[in-house]
Amino acid sequence: MNQDYIQPDNWSIIEEGFDANRVKSSESLFSLGNGAMGQRANFEEDYSGATFQGSYIAGVYYPDKTRVGWWKNGYPEYFAKVLNAPNWIGIKVLINGVSLDLHTCQKVSDFKRVLNMKEGFYERSFKAVLSNGIEVAVQSTRLLSLSYDEVGAIDYQVSPLNADADITFIPYLDAGITNEDSNWDDTFWDTVSVSEEKNKAFVHSRTMKTDFNVCTFMESTVYLDDTKFEISERIAKTEKSIEFSYALKVAKGQTASIHKFAGYTVSTNHDIENLVDAAKTVLEKATTLGVDGLLSAQKKAWAAIWEMADIAIEGDIKAQQGIRFNIFQLNQTYLGKDPRLNIGPKGFTGEKYGGSTYWDTEAYCIPFYMATKDQKVARNLLEYRYHHLDKAIENAAKLGFSNGAALYPMVTMNGEESHNEWEITFEEIHRNGAIAFSIFNYVRYTGDFTYIPEKGLEVLIAIARFWHQRANFSEEKNSHVILGVTGPNEYENNVNNNWYTNYIAAWCINYAMEQIKIIESTSESDYVRIMHKVKLSKCEIGKWEEVASNMFLPFSEKHQVYLQQDGFLDKELVPVSEMDQGHRPINQKWSWDRILRSPYIKQADVLQGFYFFEDHFSEEQLERHFDFYEPFTVHESSLSPCVHSIQAAKLGRMDQAYEFYLRTSRLDLDDYNHEVEEGCHITSMAGTWMSIVEGFGGMRVVDNTLSFSPKIPKQWKTYAFKINFRGQMLKISICHSGYTFHLEGEKSLDILVNGNIVKVTPNLEITV
Repeated sequence: MNQDYIQPDNWSIIEEGFDANRVKSSESLFSLGNGAMGQRANFEEDYSGATFQGSYIAGVYYPDKTRVGWWKNGYPEYFAKVLNAPNWIGIKVLINGVSLDLHTCQKVSDFKRVLNMKEGFYERSFKAVLSNGIEVAVQSTRLLSLSYDEVGAIDYQVSPLNADADITFIPYLDAGITNEDSNWDDTFWDTVSVSEEKNKAFVHSRTMKTDFNVCTFMESTVYLDDTKFEISERIAKTEKSIEFSYALKVAKGQTASIHKFAGYTVSTNHDIENLVDAAKTVLEKATTLGVDGLLSAQKKAWAAIWEMADIAIEGDIKAQQGIRFNIFQLNQTYLGKDPRLNIGPKGFTGEKYGGSTYWDTEAYCIPFYMATKDQKVARNLLEYRYHHLDKAIENAAKLGFSNGAALYPMVTMNGEESHNEWEITFEEIHRNGAIAFSIFNYVRYTGDFTYIPEKGLEVLIAIARFWHQRANFSEEKNSHVILGVTGPNEYENNVNNNWYTNYIAAWCINYAMEQIKIIESTSESDYVRIMHKVKLSKCEIGKWEEVASNMFLPFSEKHQVYLQQDGFLDKELVPVSEMDQGHRPINQKWSWDRILRSPYIKQADVLQGFYFFEDHFSEEQLERHFDFYEPFTVHESSLSPCVHSIQAAKLGRMDQAYEFYLRTSRLDLDDYNHEVEEGCHITSMAGTWMSIVEGFGGMRVVDNTLSFSPKIPKQWKTYAFKINFRGQMLKISICHSGYTFHLEGEKSLDILVNGNIVKVTPNLEITV
């Protein structure tokens, strides 16, 4: 834990007291999103202190030219960047001609932020004494509408406390923005036009290179106390911005307020020539409803989300706050409405990691969306990869692979690789395995086999072809080997025979062959169609089998564990507990050379494989590998604690599982990795959900049957969650004395509880 200023609360994220050193961290933590756009929690009014302005539009990106000191063939020419979009939230506030700016005020008191996760809006309040001695109270409320996902709304209120005051609100739109994360400080946006019409303003911008067209729009209404104040605005324009100015005389104790409605219409959803008209339509809907109407709709929309997705914990407020924050951010980032979109590691909270899609989606996010949404949402995520298959084949071809072999990108917006770190782009090829595993996981959980013949088998075949070609036969080992890779543990680069990579490669080939046989025996027409399309022969499949059946898996007879990679035992095996803790985190304190020579593990590697394929190994094997590798793991990846929590719970080590859960659930709230100001770790948040549902709840699908082996941390009184399993909603409540199951559906469901069959009848509680 590196910060501890967020106040514990079951349903809200709360900060009390103004501290300039926390501004950028809070801008991340209090971010808003609605799946289509997002906004960091920047102040509406001017702020001259350190800040990270961020407004984002889903799917809008720029190909920032790669910046490296040296070039190698096959390098991606660009790194995809989610763009900081034109600023729509800004409202300059003048009090007797002096700018309201918390960085320059004489005094700031009663400062409070609240992110209301239950109802989906953000509030901020404070009192401030300006340099001219005027004291004001300020209250602002902000939301990004789920019902009308092109618009946001702000209610900004100012009350003079010690004197009458002239208050001027200056709402504005500004397209003259830059990205925090930029390789060359390029200009990403070109402003096409700036216009206004009857209290409405429009800025039409276009991204360079990618040619996304965006209309940023606004309309404002001013009030004195509760009465709408009719006033003519003054207009000021530049080539990239527009602002309206509203001046009011406000008596001491009165309240002046402005309601600002603003957002984006985008060429991905509208014809370019209709962007402004589309913006007018959105504004008409928003202003008709008003802030109160939008807020009412917001509360209903979030109530529906929480009805399905909530995890309720009794007896541990910090644990409860942590999981709800994770679930809230996941739903702000991706709702499954648009199959063209995916889940970025920072969502709408920052710009780090640039691209919209990593292997995190398949490895961590799909289980959450399968269980808390309609299964079509998870299927959309699978289809996203199917639609990028041709690009994945192109990516592999650039590296010398042939015959339809596919290498899915580490980072992508459009299916093309756009990551420019050598050890990741070329070597972290295990991501291919996560794509295949997600297909298996989806079919296992949903029972929807139709995806395999319709789309999935083509993906599996292309991935199997890649692994067949990427492996080579070693006469020395009399096995097939995979050389020069980076596993999930990115603190080992360019290693040979990373166990996780080799294991999942062999599994991918075997799974593809298994699915080919199933399609051949169950649907001759699909089989003939697919084999003809991909030009796959029995002879080629036989060559795959040779690789999969004889894949080298490094193993230590001395320790009786699979080795993370060939040379792991050559390292000086000093556990983390014996390190000088002043060296943590090592990714910020050590040279990369020192990290690579150390035994320290950034995230679960071998244990990641044991998580995916736990039915391939005994609990005794898991325990042996957990005890060997966890002492060397520094958990400096956000994706590590959740897997360890699940494994510790399986082993019955509940104190350890609980500590890992707290770390993953409060990773950003408590800033464990000293980096929350760059944005929140959205994709690892799905792992937090897994640590409760799959870890403590022990949820699995075993032989086509839903299974639970529940455990409960001693710190909790009860916990409860719901899952959507094959179209039926099952609620599970767990306490120290037993478990209760409640099924919403039309037919009974047989489940396994600690290995025993239990029949759950619709609308009747079953206690075990």
